[in-house]
Amino acid sequence: MRQSHFIERNDAQWRELEHFLNVLDSSKSAGLPFPVDEFDRRYRRICQHLAIAAERGYSRGLQGRLHGLVMRAHQHFYGIQKRPWRAAARFLLDDYPRLVRREWRLLALSAALFMAPLLGLLAAAQFQPELVYTVADNSALNDAESMYDPSLDKLGRDRDAQTDFQMFGFYIYNNTSIGFRTFVGGLLFGLGTIFFLLFNGLYIGAIAGHLTALGYIETFWGFVAGHSAFELTAIMLSGAAGLKVGLALIAPAARTRRLALREAMGTGVKLMYGAVALFFAAAFVEAFWSSIGTIASLTKYLVGGMGWILVGAYFLASGITHSGYRPLTDINRET
Repeated sequence: MRQSHFIERNDAQWRELEHFLNVLDSSKSAGLPFPVDEFDRRYRRICQHLAIAAERGYSRGLQGRLHGLVMRAHQHFYGIQKRPWRAAARFLLDDYPRLVRREWRLLALSAALFMAPLLGLLAAAQFQPELVYTVADNSALNDAESMYDPSLDKLGRDRDAQTDFQMFGFYIYNNTSIGFRTFVGGLLFGLGTIFFLLFNGLYIGAIAGHLTALGYIETFWGFVAGHSAFELTAIMLSGAAGLKVGLALIAPAARTRRLALREAMGTGVKLMYGAVALFFAAAFVEAFWSSIGTIASLTKYLVGGMGWILVGAYFLASGITHSGYRPLTDINRET
């Protein structure tokens, strides 16, 4: 594309951004040519235009103009980002659910690898109880029975933990370690991630199937209902993060494998931020709500159902009205 055509196509956007920055410099909020929440897209676009101008060897005058806009936008953009609570809230309420929706294929594959063996073994154990012994040994099954005995006032408690707070710490360690192993397993070309998803699905399915076959319905299912949405979703997100890394190593496309891995790790780490937050939420509910044996099972089921509705609504609806974001690849096509 000739420089004149490049300027003609994008000059109006540059003028709008310059006007926007002038308004910000004057410490006013009125008269902005576009909403503040669109600034990140505009900033990324001007960076892309500067890179294109440099790559195509456009004039120094044009490159200088774009460079000046980039530097001014950079100062304002990262000045906004220095407000940590605002940035964290935006990531949580806007960027993260959009990221998960963008990676829905990997999340769906992770869910299939995890939930299919879980549900399959759970169902099969009701007809052939001995199948659970192919995954879990007698010691693990006996421990599970003792933790969900209907006579207990506190369910799911490890024998060495005497308080809910101790169990909270135990659940955080246990759950997050599962998530991180699943994520890091992606460095083995995705094979480690696949293994941990399948194994954890089978193991949880074996325990659930064994306790269900024993008739520990209200104690076990009442216990897991409250935190299931947070914990299971976190495991599947960890799997999606690991699969992202593994896919980059297997099929780096036109990039070098090192560059593809770096980009995939960036996305994977962001996915893990949300997974860790969900693991913490699951541990809190598991320790301080799920473990109370005197609460009616129906109440726990209702709370658990609300958890799934909230998680589903968060990932499906949050950030959906954001007007500013589009991938840089789309911006590049336009230019």
